[in-house]
Amino acid sequence: MRTIIAISCAIIGASALSFPALAQQKTVKACQEEWRANKDANQAKGITAKAYVTQCRAGGAAAQPPSQKSTAAAPAATGGQQKTVKACRDEWRANKDANQAKGITEKAFVTQCRTGATVAQPAPAPMAPPPAQRTTTAPPAPAPSAPAATTGARTATATPTGANQYSSEGQARFRCGTGTVVWANLDSKIYHFTGYKEYGKTKAGAYMCEQDATSQGMRAAKNEKHP
Repeated sequence: MRTIIAISCAIIGASALSFPALAQQKTVKACQEEWRANKDANQAKGITAKAYVTQCRAGGAAAQPPSQKSTAAAPAATGGQQKTVKACRDEWRANKDANQAKGITEKAFVTQCRTGATVAQPAPAPMAPPPAQRTTTAPPAPAPSAPAATTGARTATATPTGANQYSSEGQARFRCGTGTVVWANLDSKIYHFTGYKEYGKTKAGAYMCEQDATSQGMRAAKNEKHP
């Protein structure tokens, strides 16, 4: 009788110990609700609903797939959480104009954003060299003309005003032939012979043949000799 009582007590004690474990096991619905409450994080870690429910009901934490361990460890090492695709897209769209201006596509931004790395900007295109400026070569400045030689001698001004009066000695000599060419001072009506200082030097005068000068009432200078 004592043996039977001892066996019964052992069976009852074993059953009592198993009840807490059964009481703690979660239902499929409860595990599914837990997975959905953290759906974005579970999807980012690659944990499916089926795998989560299996682990949840077994009483353990849902293990991450082996291929995702290294990726999941990165945010933990940096002290942050991996962002979802939706969160990264929202960030890109919030600065859409600036990102497009920098050449950062939405796909590239989301990829970098989810790994926790800073999105690298594309290298700017090299600037084209400025067009060569055309230079206009200014024409050389004309060389200054040499000043006329200044002499103490007066310069004659041939001003023919009458017949047979010439502005050059050559013209008069052509007319005179073998006759004498003189310089007639038209103001004083006195003519001068070649070789004297007044010849071709008076203010107003002309080259003439001596016979033409005398015929017009002119006379030879008194202090000059006939050649």
